[in-house]
Amino acid sequence: MRLKPSYIVIFLLSLLLIACNSPTQPASAHPKGGFHEVPIKPASTMLVYDTVSEAARDIIEQLDKFYGAQVRAGFSGAVLVGYRGKVLYERYFGYSNREARIPMNMASSSQLASISKTFTGAAILHLHEHKQLNIDNLVQQYIPGFPYAGITLRMLLNHRSGLPDYTKWVPVYNKDTRTPISNARMVELMIKHKPRIEAKPDKRFKYCNTNFALLARVIENVTSMAYSDFMAQYIFAPLGMTNTFVYDPARGLPGNAAISYRYNWTREPDMFADGVTGDKGIFSTVQDMFRWDQSFYNRTLLSNESIELSYGPCSFEKPGVKNYGLGWRMLCYPNGNKIIYHNGWWHGNNTSFYRLIKENMTIVVLGNKFNKNIYRQAPVIYSIVKGVEVGSGFDDEG
Repeated sequence: MRLKPSYIVIFLLSLLLIACNSPTQPASAHPKGGFHEVPIKPASTMLVYDTVSEAARDIIEQLDKFYGAQVRAGFSGAVLVGYRGKVLYERYFGYSNREARIPMNMASSSQLASISKTFTGAAILHLHEHKQLNIDNLVQQYIPGFPYAGITLRMLLNHRSGLPDYTKWVPVYNKDTRTPISNARMVELMIKHKPRIEAKPDKRFKYCNTNFALLARVIENVTSMAYSDFMAQYIFAPLGMTNTFVYDPARGLPGNAAISYRYNWTREPDMFADGVTGDKGIFSTVQDMFRWDQSFYNRTLLSNESIELSYGPCSFEKPGVKNYGLGWRMLCYPNGNKIIYHNGWWHGNNTSFYRLIKENMTIVVLGNKFNKNIYRQAPVIYSIVKGVEVGSGFDDEG
C-alpha cells in the first residue's frame, strides 16, 4: 500500500515532535519555571570518632601541645582532623563572641571566606547533572545583558574568564562602600559600566572573586530561587549541615555565629562586598565541613563523573604543582599524588580546608581572629598524624 503525500508529512512531523520531547535531548540554556527536583534525603548528622586508641591518644597529645602554642600566639578558632572517615581531633579555642565572653564551640558557625567557592562550584555541577544548565554554555545565556562575549560557565569555575575583580572596581562606580550590595546589583553595575577585562577568555588563569559571584547569580536565574535558599534546600540540609548558612547582612548573624575580629580583637564591620555571595559568605562549623568532605567520598551529592571533573587541573601556563579545577585549588605532584583544598581570607577570617584524598585525611581550620599563621598549620598537623618530618607540600597563602 502506498501512502498519500499528506500522510507522509503527518508521519514525519510526528517523528519530529517525539524527538524534540525525548528525555535524552540536552537541556535548554535557561529553563523556565525554576528548579523542581526533590532534594536528596537528609543525611545523618552523626559523626564517627577515633580518639581512644593508643595511637590516637598520642597524636591528640601532640596536637594539643602544638595548638597550645598557637593559642598563646593569638589563634582563635576551631580545628578538626579527619582520618579514614573518622574524626581524629576536634578542638575549639578562643571566643566566638569576645564581648559576650562566649567561647568558640561546636555550634559556632564561622565565615568560610573563599572556601565558599567549593560549595558554589558543586551547586553549579549539581545543576549541570540535572540538565538545568551546561557549563560549556556562554554566561550570556544565563545572565541577560552580560557585557562580555566568549566567556562560558566553565571559565568562571576555573578562573579563566579574564574578568576584573568586583571588589576592586565596584567602589569606582558605587561610591557608598559601606552598605552591602547584592549580586544582582553587582551585575547591574557590570552591565552598565563594563569594567575593562584583564585578559581574553580562556587565555590564562587569574583568580577572581567576580567569577563565583556571577555563578551565584546564575544559580538564582536558573532555579528562580535566592542563592541562600537553594544552598540551604539542596546542599546544606541534604548533607546534614545543620549549622551552615549563607550570610545575609540585612538579617545579621544568629547568636551562635562567630564574630569576625581584627588581630587586636576589634570587630570587622560589614562593607559593600558583604552582600555579595558565591565567592564567600557561607558560614559553617568544622563538623559540618567534615560532613561536606565525606559527601564526596560517599557520592552523596555529585556523581563520580562530576567529582572527577571538578578535580581536574585546568591551567598549564606556569610550571609547578599548584593548579585549579572547577571550584577547587589543588597540588598535583609528579608521582600522581594530588591534594584538593581551598584556603580563604575575608575580614578577620582565615580559613584552611585540605582533602588528602589518597589517604582519606581531612584538615579543617576556621579562624575568626586575623591570623596568617593558620595557613601554616596544615603541614604540621599532617606531620604529626603521619609521623613524618614537616614538609612543604601545602599552600601557605590565603
